[in-house]
Amino acid sequence: MSTQALPLLDAPVATTREVSGAEVLLRGLLAEGVDTIFGYPGGAILPIYDALYDFKEQLNHVLVRHEQGGIHAGQGYARASGKVGVVFATSGPGATNLVTGLADAQIDSTPLVCITGQVFAHLLGSDAFQEIDVINITAPVTKWNYQVTEASEIPDILAKAFYIARSGRPGPVLIDITKNAQLDKIAFAGYQPCTHIRSYRPAPVVRPEAVAQAAALINQAQRPLVLWGQGVVLGGAEREFQAFIEKSGIPAAWTILGAGVLSSDHPLNVGMLGMHGNYGPNVLTNECDVLIAIGMRFDDRVTGRLDKYARQAQVIHLDIDPTEIDKNVAATVPVWGDCKQTLPLLTRLVAPRTYPAWRERFVPFQNAEVDAVIREALFPTSVELTMGEVIQQLNELTAGEAILVTDVGQHQMVTCRYARLNQSRRHITSGGLGTMGFALPAAIGAKFGMPESTVVAIIGDGGVQMTIQELGTLMQTGIAVKIIVLNNQFLGMVRQWQELFSERRYSFVDIQSPDYVAVARGYRIEGQSVSDRAELRPALQAMLAHPGSFMLEVMVAQEQNIFPMVPQGCSVSEIRLR
Repeated sequence: MSTQALPLLDAPVATTREVSGAEVLLRGLLAEGVDTIFGYPGGAILPIYDALYDFKEQLNHVLVRHEQGGIHAGQGYARASGKVGVVFATSGPGATNLVTGLADAQIDSTPLVCITGQVFAHLLGSDAFQEIDVINITAPVTKWNYQVTEASEIPDILAKAFYIARSGRPGPVLIDITKNAQLDKIAFAGYQPCTHIRSYRPAPVVRPEAVAQAAALINQAQRPLVLWGQGVVLGGAEREFQAFIEKSGIPAAWTILGAGVLSSDHPLNVGMLGMHGNYGPNVLTNECDVLIAIGMRFDDRVTGRLDKYARQAQVIHLDIDPTEIDKNVAATVPVWGDCKQTLPLLTRLVAPRTYPAWRERFVPFQNAEVDAVIREALFPTSVELTMGEVIQQLNELTAGEAILVTDVGQHQMVTCRYARLNQSRRHITSGGLGTMGFALPAAIGAKFGMPESTVVAIIGDGGVQMTIQELGTLMQTGIAVKIIVLNNQFLGMVRQWQELFSERRYSFVDIQSPDYVAVARGYRIEGQSVSDRAELRPALQAMLAHPGSFMLEVMVAQEQNIFPMVPQGCSVSEIRLR
């Protein structure tokens, strides 16, 4: 491991003194630029919390109400700010409560460093109280994990953890620290961040010949289509991507985690891909002659049936992770590397084009979707409120500047489809794992990561009940998170599938809810419930103007379906408008 020395904080550079492993950990966090920790104390991590008492002015610890809430908050913080999220939990159930969040972060490439306490080293393997083998449990859902049993290991392991979490394709790292390692003292002269690990190559070497081959294919294309994903955001390559798109003139569509890289109203932004994406980009994926995938992994929700996916196209795939190349869709030209490096190389070689006839092909699909779906979703003629009109009103009131954090289900797809976004990191959601309960704690983390931004959590009446206890975190911290519960009195997405594919056999999806306004007020959070169209805009205005957190319940149509939709097992060309 190569390192770059930093002085011991609050001590002369040359000073070496005896400090506990717990204090070494906290000083290392400060050296890594950490300002916020989401956590929940317990017996096996008590020495770290005792040391944290002396760092209250330097490290802001947010006491969550459940460890899953803590790790989702860490995800929201990381996704909104671009920094590494840090989470503390104790051993046993505290550690196992992190697993869902770790899996979510692993699939969605979110940089986290999670610190768990563990029983004394001499008790390992004895089934001691709250002992669990967290290393083997979390190995499949972390980018790297490690168990520290001696205090002397902490500085190097922490440095490795941050380097691995944030470099290359980011991801979650877990360090399990035995209690003796937290308590024991070591001679400590300063923290040394990690800059290289011999066995770890975060980004592959860029091959100029592959870039040249990709440019040649693009320059010969008549119907090219760009698909972009979160890799553009993670690489900080938004400007490089826009420069490529605007020079090449290629229409571009996005995955849900890539939303906002091109503004919603950019003329070359042709919409969202996938199961509930826009009509045109889905159908025309199977008509393009060159498909350029940038920082996306060809997830099944994007591709539909793989044996019927873009069979006519030559595929260029730009990705930092070589394991994603050819995993689902074979690449004609694989371009390995960080897209912040590869996109400028590609942009220099592509010819400026406009493709008027090809771009015109998207227009009838857009018009058909407006007529069949969008107009009624955003400007309904029905008496009942729609989810889409809530998002439309929110767009008008926030001008696309708010950070929107969604849970999983119908409301998520509606928000993805209709939210106006002016920049990246303005829509945060659980993508690959689809974790219900994600939005409320993730919104809390996003607010801590971007305190000057308006943060709005948009949640269904099913997901909100999974982590509703995090209203207590809002109460105690006093931060302002706006919460919209779109209540259709169903587990809506499951109900939609049961309606369409199981002959309306509604099996255990009619979920009942508490009085959300009363629950919020029990946590000293203001709230309101609306069901009439005339009440909607004033209620949204009141929510946004309120100085603290606010819960707005909107009663929407019970059996509203989300279209377009690519039925499971079908080609993207078989997308349905109704």
